[in-house]
Amino acid sequence: MEISKSRWYSQLYVQVLIGIVIGAAIGHFEPQFGAKLQPFADGFIRLIKMLLAPIIFGTVVVGIAKMGSIKEVGRIGVKSLLYFEVLSTIALVIGLIVVNVVKPGVGMNINVDTLDGSSIAKYSQAASEQGGTVDFFMNII
Repeated sequence: MEISKSRWYSQLYVQVLIGIVIGAAIGHFEPQFGAKLQPFADGFIRLIKMLLAPIIFGTVVVGIAKMGSIKEVGRIGVKSLLYFEVLSTIALVIGLIVVNVVKPGVGMNINVDTLDGSSIAKYSQAASEQGGTVDFFMNII
C-alpha cells in the first residue's frame, strides 16, 4: 500500500487560503494596485458563472445515466418538478405579501409630463464613453 506524499501547498484549500491572504495583503498595503487588479476578479467571477450551467447540466445527465431504472428517473423528475413548483409559489406569495405591506412607490406622486429628460443626457454620455480593451474582453466572457 503506497502512501500519497503530496505537498501541503498542492492542496486546493491551501491554495485558496494563500490567495485570500495575498489578496487581503495587497488590498491593505497597496490599495491602488489592488484596484487595478479588478478586471481579473471580474473575469474570474464571469468565468465561474459561464461554467456553472454546463457543470450542473453534466451532473444531472450523469446522475440520470447512472440510475438503474426509468421508474426511478421519473420519480426523481416528479420530485424535482414538485419542489420547483412549491418553492416558486412560496417565493411569489412572499413577494406579494411584501408588496402589499411595504407598498413601494406609494406617495411619490410623479407626473411624467413634468420630468426633465435632459438630465438623463449626462448619464447616456457617460455610458457611451465606457469601453476599452478590458471591457471588450469582459463582455466576451
